[in-house]
Amino acid sequence: MNLSSVRSWAYWLQNASPEVIAKSGFDLIVMDYSRDGGDETAYTREEIAEIKGAGVIPIAYISIGEAEDYRFYWNESWKTEPPDWLGLENPDWEGNYAVKYWEEGWRRIVFEYLDRIIAQGFRGVYLDKVDEYWFWAENGYDENWTAGQMIEFILQIANYARSKAGEDFIVIPQNGEWLLNYDNGSFLKAVSGWASEDVFYDGLKPSPWTDEKVPLLDRVVKAGKVVLVVDYVDDRTRSGEDLARILDFIEKARERGYIPYAALEDRELDELNVIPGVQPPTEK
Repeated sequence: MNLSSVRSWAYWLQNASPEVIAKSGFDLIVMDYSRDGGDETAYTREEIAEIKGAGVIPIAYISIGEAEDYRFYWNESWKTEPPDWLGLENPDWEGNYAVKYWEEGWRRIVFEYLDRIIAQGFRGVYLDKVDEYWFWAENGYDENWTAGQMIEFILQIANYARSKAGEDFIVIPQNGEWLLNYDNGSFLKAVSGWASEDVFYDGLKPSPWTDEKVPLLDRVVKAGKVVLVVDYVDDRTRSGEDLARILDFIEKARERGYIPYAALEDRELDELNVIPGVQPPTEK
């Protein structure tokens, strides 16, 4: 279960089945630490061991730039009396709140979250909302500072997790690859790779961000790190047009040394998208 040998991956956040994952043929899975995000349905160490026993690398999703009101750490009183580090609700994602990720109160919560993930036996973490530095830069803070604080936070996460789980613990940020423009070299060296959404397609249409994202992701590949890309290109029809778009995305990604996952257009990530003969690839 070496990251450098990964040739396929999948992204399944809601009600993921360890049994289905173990039998899926994917090399790596990004999943939540629980079936519905709450502590009561957290996966057991035995369930994560089942995934690893099948040769699949399990990586736990965690949002580090927003707080989510269905997580174990959430306090309902925060909606009327928020802590200093809690910001505004995301208008596009109900129940998700911007956080001042440089504040010690939020960082303590993330480290507690990491403790749970490590105890379950996950091989690494998949860090979402690392691009939250943009939000704060648009709301009165200097972007050089907010980017630097996010880099520092991710480095803290990597050091903390590896001190507990070993040096091979995987740390992969998602999106916000523009952070690499603020890197002095230590950041890219510390992360295990990068993940990015909407690299070649934005839904069913060509992505407007390709020309910006690709040079940065290429930098990660050049450094010998894994790049996971997920585009929401599958409209589920299995029509000629659908398959052509899926195959075009996969081909574009592989040409650059990225590992693609063609996800369903609805962006729900509530099922494993297996495409017979295409995903996971039959050849290794």
